[in-house]
Amino acid sequence: MKYKDYYAVLGLDRSATEADIKKAYRRLAKKYHPDVSKEANAEEKFKEVAEAYETLKDKEKRAAYDQLGRYRSGQEFRPPPDWQTRFGQGFDDGMDLGGLDLGDLFANLTGRAGARRRGAAGRGGFAMPGEDYEVTAHISLEESYRGAELNLDLSVSDPRLGGTMQRTQKTVRVRVPKGATDGQRLRVPGKGGPGMNGAPAGDLYLNIVLRPHPLFRVVDHDLYLDLPLAPWEAVLGARIEVPTLEGRVELSVKPGSKAGQKLRVSGRGLPLQQGGQGDLYCVLAIVTPSMPSEREKTLYRELAEASHFNPRGHFG
Repeated sequence: MKYKDYYAVLGLDRSATEADIKKAYRRLAKKYHPDVSKEANAEEKFKEVAEAYETLKDKEKRAAYDQLGRYRSGQEFRPPPDWQTRFGQGFDDGMDLGGLDLGDLFANLTGRAGARRRGAAGRGGFAMPGEDYEVTAHISLEESYRGAELNLDLSVSDPRLGGTMQRTQKTVRVRVPKGATDGQRLRVPGKGGPGMNGAPAGDLYLNIVLRPHPLFRVVDHDLYLDLPLAPWEAVLGARIEVPTLEGRVELSVKPGSKAGQKLRVSGRGLPLQQGGQGDLYCVLAIVTPSMPSEREKTLYRELAEASHFNPRGHFG
């Protein structure tokens, strides 16, 4: 039989991931689909792409294909001697593998000899999955915390309009789960472009971007809050209220607290997919009055005279 380089047909190397294979197939199927393509030999190209995809998308078939070895496209070859024993389930005993086409060889692996797409009945017989779409979804921190429903206006390719690939507008309502974080990529099955001739719709991928928040910074599922303290609160200690996404909580600041110190409030961050929540970290910052009164200035002078504290004593 003649060798076909299925990876080359899809424009991939042998290290391609399942996602790479699917993406390449969708791109080439759209390019060569006989109902919409103006490429030369589009129908034959489409069948080659479909045959390559049917083999490489299946883990067992791909493993069997890889074990055939590497040859030039069109080169005559025979599978290795032990190949049929390892991968040939579904063959009749004594079947002459040399008389098979490579596509039939892999159709036989699932007992479907000759079932590959060959000479479809009419141009309308070709099925093409819908196109995948990728959009950026900007959400607030509160929407990430509680989950949100978004209405997204998409411009999509619809191959069903007049037999040509045209674009149309559609609004898609999607659910963003609790705890979606900045940079996360979410897949929404079946919300992409429509399929053709009974093929499934494509998928929609959301790239999550969190809008900046006036109080909190986000690191993974943890939140960080700059917590200002008056000098006397840091020295003497205090009980103060701090904001969270669920409302205010009381926090104990120990005497002698220092700037830059982090106080952890457990379970007040963003929800985790596996359950539970991240944490809130309050980063202490010591601030002074910007416009102290005369009385405050007098007290500070008295403190300076009474104190032997040298904050730069370690300079030597």
